[in-house]
This record gives sequence, C-alpha cells and structure tokens, in this order.
Amino acid sequence: MTHDLDRRTFLGMATAAGLAGEAAAEQEAPQPAQPGPSVGSRPNIILFMPDELRADALACYGNPVTRTPNFDHLAKSGTRFANCHVQFSVCGASRCSLLTGWPASVRGHRSLYYFLRPEEPNLFRYLRRAGYDVYWLGKNDALAAQTFPDSVTQWSATGAAQPTPTAAAQNPHGLTPGAFSFLYPPGGDRRETADYALVKAAIDLLERQQTNRPYCIFIAMGQPHPPYTAPKDFYDLYNPAGIPAPTPPGAAKKPNFHAGIRETYGLTGLSSDTFRKIRAVYYGQVSYSDWLLGELMSAMDRTGRASDTALFVLSDHGDWAGDYGLVEKWPSALEDSLTHVPLIARIPGVAGADASSEIVELYDVMQTCLDLAGIRAQHTHFARSLLPQIHGQPGDPGRAAFAEGGYNVYEPQCFEPIGVAGGPYEPKLRLQNTRPEMVTRAAMVRTRDYKLIHRPNGQSEFYDCRIDPAQNVNLYGEKKTAAIQAEHEHRLLNWYINTTGIAPADKDPRGVPTYYAPQPTAPIPTVDAFPGLLDH
Repeated sequence: MTHDLDRRTFLGMATAAGLAGEAAAEQEAPQPAQPGPSVGSRPNIILFMPDELRADALACYGNPVTRTPNFDHLAKSGTRFANCHVQFSVCGASRCSLLTGWPASVRGHRSLYYFLRPEEPNLFRYLRRAGYDVYWLGKNDALAAQTFPDSVTQWSATGAAQPTPTAAAQNPHGLTPGAFSFLYPPGGDRRETADYALVKAAIDLLERQQTNRPYCIFIAMGQPHPPYTAPKDFYDLYNPAGIPAPTPPGAAKKPNFHAGIRETYGLTGLSSDTFRKIRAVYYGQVSYSDWLLGELMSAMDRTGRASDTALFVLSDHGDWAGDYGLVEKWPSALEDSLTHVPLIARIPGVAGADASSEIVELYDVMQTCLDLAGIRAQHTHFARSLLPQIHGQPGDPGRAAFAEGGYNVYEPQCFEPIGVAGGPYEPKLRLQNTRPEMVTRAAMVRTRDYKLIHRPNGQSEFYDCRIDPAQNVNLYGEKKTAAIQAEHEHRLLNWYINTTGIAPADKDPRGVPTYYAPQPTAPIPTVDAFPGLLDH
C-alpha cells in the first residue's frame, strides 16, 4: 500500500500538537465512563462506511424490497441500532463530528472545507498514540492535510473517485435531458469499481503477515452516493414499478430550498416513474454495497480476523433518492431520510444482542472505539459509549438526537465554490451562491415521537413522526401541538447552552508574565515618522 493521497501535500508537515484536557462530558447528563478491555485484549477495529446510505434502505431496518443479506447477517450476529442519527447532513461536517464527539457548532465544522486540524482531537490520533496501526482507505472529508501524518499510519485515496466521473462531466444531464437528476447509465463489472479496490485493499491488510500491533481500518466507500448508477448486474436489480413510491413533492410549509432545488435542477418536469427509477437504482447501489460488505466479512472469517476484530457499519448521512421530488441532499435539510442512518456493531466475544431501539447518535462510535481500545479521551466531548447496549443492556429511553445544518449568509467562506461550469453539481452550487437564504442555518432535535427543525431565518418544521413518518405534514405553529413544540424548543435551547463554548483544558496565567520586562512607555509614532505614507 502506498500513500496515494497527494504525497506532496504532506511533505515537511509538522507533528500535530498534543491534545489537552481530561474529562469526557455527556450531551444532556454526564454518564460514567465504561471500562475498556486490558491492553492485551484490545480488539482490532474496522469501520465500514458507505457514503449516503439511509437506514430505511436496508432490509434489516424494515425495507420490504431490498436485498441486503450481509447487512442483515451482521445485524443478527451483532447489535443493530435502530434509531441512529447523524450530527450534520453533509459529508465533511458529519465525519468531523464522528471523529471528535463534537456537534458541528463546537468548532464551526459546518462545511466541506473545514476539517480537523492538528490542534483538534480525533479518534484516529488517539488510536495511533495508543499503539494501533491506522489505515485510511478512500475519500477524506474529515482530516486536514497536515493532520494525517500523526493520525494515520498509511492512507490511500484509491477508490475515492465517484463511480462515473468522466461520464458525469461529459453529460451532466445523464439519462434525463434538461434535468440534473444524477440518474446515469449502468457501470461495468462489479470488480472494476473504485469501491471494490478499497475493499480489496482492506482484504490485503487482513491477509498479510500480522504484527503484534492492533489495527484500525477505515474504509470510506463511494457508494451509494450519487450519481445514481451501479455495476451492470446491480443496476436493474429492482423493478421501479415494484418498489414503494418516494414521498411526493408539493406539501405545504416546506423550506424554500425544496422548490428552489426542483426548479433549478429542472426536476419539476420529471415523472413519478423517473423518481421511482432513481429510487430503484439507488437500491441497486445499496445492494452492491451489501455485496462488498459480504466480501469483507468473508475475508475476516477466512483469515480468522472475525474473532479479534470489531466491525462497525455506519454512514455519514442519507439521501433523498426521490423523496419530495428531490435528489442527493442539501446542507440545511434535516429530514429523517438524511439524518437517520444505519449503525451496526459486532464485537468479538460478544453474542449478538437484540436491536437497540433507543435513540443514539453517530458520534457515539468514537467513545465506543475508545472504550474498546482502553483509551481515556483527553478532550471534552458529548459522545456516549454504546458498549452497554452491545452487551444487551438498555439504552437511554429519554435520549434525543441533535443535528445542525446550513451556513449563515454573512459567512461566504462556508459556501461551496461554483468551480468549473457544466458539471452535474453546477446547479446546486449556483443555487447556494446566488440564493444564500436557501442555505441558512438550522438545528434539529429528534425524539422517539417528534422532530423539530428550527430555522431562525427560514421555514421551521415540526412533525409528529408517529402518524407522519414521511415528515410531510408540517405542524410548526399549529395550536394543537403548541405545547409539545415548545417542549422541544426548550430542549434544543438547553442543548445549545450545554454543548457550546468548550473551554481549553489548559489554563493561562493571570497578570504580567514573569519573563516579560516592563519597558518605558514609548511615544506613539505619527505619520511624520513615515515619509511618503500619504503620497498615494
């Protein structure tokens, strides 16, 4: 394996600064730290992360048509977390939260261009400093370039490209002339994709001669991210007429970007059959990801690594895939189709547990991995260990999930640059930059029964998810739900107060430093002291 992720970028980089602090804080109430295993029993760790995988696309999460036997098998042999939500619905921000246990607002990681820097903590640096070899396979979207050298043992971008980048650039309309639907023709052989190269690289690591150092392999997949395409034997796996129809567009009191996306992308002219086809191809991508997981799990069994390696399956966010007449995702959108993701964990030596139904959050994976490795976090964070549920104990029945989205109109540094014209993302980037009011900040609280999305500068949303799981009937401001809406607003306010403003762990001395020698007061220079200063 080679360091394929732009080696020149990393030349001459300084070692990252040490992390400071001690206590790990919880989101709403402090929880006791879970004891980790002894150093001699530390398991290896694999994080298998499909990109843009929504939870309800898997059979083990209740999908009535998809074929996902390997996800399902893992769910039976491990622990399936039925209600896991992400902290942000865009790749970079979500992954930064995953690796730190921080909401995106803690350090402003709210875009695709602010990653974890050397002075910030991350799970992989913790593992590496504790003696793990850390292997990063695939796209980045989490660590700043200068953070890699002391956080990752080896990295490779092989497989990080989108499934059909050349075709997308040449024909950004794909199969829908005049509309940017991200629907593309089928690909080639299943073993000639970027994602297969990633899984093959992980298998090569499993099959190599082992050392006495534990390892962590992070597999950052490309599928089922748009464009909607899959290898030829998965592309037509599902008949569009035989799948449940996506949630239709046109509901009242939806945020302005719903209509903005449909109009700018040209989606208003697409038929319901086309949106079913988009959903069917997306499901084909999901089944392809399932096959890749099966290849990995077979290799773990063949090499004996299933007995000493913890396997986590997770995703950074979901995908509309036709819901509301929309495709892909949006930075300030927070529907369940984007925030609810699968999370399945299989820990060696632990019998499979029943599915955990209580709400958890994606960044809980960080604290869980630290506990498995016997590492104490040295920074304040809000992730909770999932080991109790993995060992069959109940979770927190009153827990809520929180997520954020969007950018402020006065912070253009967050917006995605428009870049080269003519690609499939051109209308998305153009809409963000020309209509920034459609990407304003939002915050979400999701309980078992309700979802509140608060937008100070846009359309807020409130849903009764018991009777409206598609979140299509916005009850925000309705008298009949005013009391329960107020409860959720109060909870969201408390969460912000409790999670923002994390102070550094080290302290600065007060007063004048002892090494500073007071100097006589010098006169303030005037402009006369700088001849020619005003000549221009």
